[in-house]
Amino acid sequence: MTGQAPAQGRRDFLKAGAALGGAAASGLGLAGAAAAGEVAALPLPEYESWDAIGIAGLIRRGDIRPGEVLEAALARVEARSAINAVAVPHYELARAHARALDGAGKAEREARPPLAGVPFALKDLGVALEGTVTTNGCAFFKDAMADHDSTLVQRYRTAGLNIFAKLTSPEFGQTATTESRLFGLTRNPWNLAYSSGGSSGGSSAAIAAGVLPAAHASDGGGSIRIPASHCGLFGLKPSRGLIPMGPRALEGWLGLSAHNVISRSVRDTALLMQLSQGPEAGTRTAPSVTDLLAALTQAPRGLRIGLFEANLFGMGVHAECLAAAHKAATLCAGLGHHVEPLSLEALPFLEMAGSMGVVTASGMLHTVRVREKALGREAREDEFEPLDWQSMQKAKNYSAGQILGARAVFDQAGRILDEVFSRYDLILSPTTAALPPRLGELSLDQPFDDFARRAVLASAFTSMFNISGHPAMSVPLHWSAEGLPVGAQFAAPFGGEARLIALAAQLEEAAPWADRRPPPV
Repeated sequence: MTGQAPAQGRRDFLKAGAALGGAAASGLGLAGAAAAGEVAALPLPEYESWDAIGIAGLIRRGDIRPGEVLEAALARVEARSAINAVAVPHYELARAHARALDGAGKAEREARPPLAGVPFALKDLGVALEGTVTTNGCAFFKDAMADHDSTLVQRYRTAGLNIFAKLTSPEFGQTATTESRLFGLTRNPWNLAYSSGGSSGGSSAAIAAGVLPAAHASDGGGSIRIPASHCGLFGLKPSRGLIPMGPRALEGWLGLSAHNVISRSVRDTALLMQLSQGPEAGTRTAPSVTDLLAALTQAPRGLRIGLFEANLFGMGVHAECLAAAHKAATLCAGLGHHVEPLSLEALPFLEMAGSMGVVTASGMLHTVRVREKALGREAREDEFEPLDWQSMQKAKNYSAGQILGARAVFDQAGRILDEVFSRYDLILSPTTAALPPRLGELSLDQPFDDFARRAVLASAFTSMFNISGHPAMSVPLHWSAEGLPVGAQFAAPFGGEARLIALAAQLEEAAPWADRRPPPV
């Protein structure tokens, strides 16, 4: 693994393998996942009751083969194709990998990495798998073949994951829904008329529909937490720099963007972070790695939690989103934590939002210019979503001073929130200010003013922690009267992932969500 000493990496894998020793027998319940007839007709009917750790344990014991479990996942891709979550399939690549693992004896299985043979998928944005295409949801990149693995992909492969696809994302992750001209609409399994969130909406839809227990995701303004909230899943955006983004670029959008996963179980996220965290070659500033698996069993006591409920854009918050935060606050209080109201009026919020726009548009333009150089031609307007094209034209006129000024605003926001975290262990808020939108409402093909008015309701609570670099998670504790999931967000001090994992595991035990599944797709 790039940037990690081989001996240390091996110790991490052995430690993780020991932690999984009894995982094969422990699954996640299947209540309500789909009609009994449909599940029974698919390969491995029990598949949807297992998380990634459970699958790994079964493979290690020899109870199932990697080929079997891969075909179970692919059968569900086909059976639930209405959600439209797969952008770029790598099925034969994954089948070849599974065949190489099948038939191994006990000693060989036990010597393999902790997630050997577990099906997995990448988000189709900002990540490279050698010999495959990453489109970024954009026609200009529809045949952009990678000549290397991202550092994170190297770590996923070293962990043993069997990557079978890339999952849908909107163009350049520029909206909180997953819709694009290139791949169409990705639908929310809880209600197909609604968005699964964005920009990691293909990941959240696939997990909610039972295709996968966990999948790669990334977050530049809420793109892990928003889809997790909309699909009833667990999603944690890590601290800036914790999960590698190289080797070509070590930061995304001047630090706004972070990679991780969305999962159904907290322990899957903990393990995948444990195996992927830490510096890579070129890293200069990053939080210290922590033992996230140990945090699963270290229930926190007496946390000081500030409850933040105001939409600083002045657009209000939906009653169901407030109810999700209040339910989380009540649950935390019942677990012995102290929750009190919190104001964040000291944040220069509108300046933060403007700076974020400068950075994301400039980052998109840079990515396109690199592609133009590789192709030897300029990009055409008809190869982009209208709002993204407009943003790139504006970015051509931004000065170096504007970009450096934007990063200075990020640092100021981080300093203010660090001061808040000197008084509070965590900040609790709604994940979003609005319920999952209907498909089309956040499309990148509409007048800008209409888009902006709706977009700020999606990211009012999430984007501030991308700007500041703090870790934050969405936890599925509430469903609306219409049956749509609504998440609650917790943010922690920089490098506080273990605290978030510990609380999430505590909440998962107190108010389990794994058995709550969408209706048949």
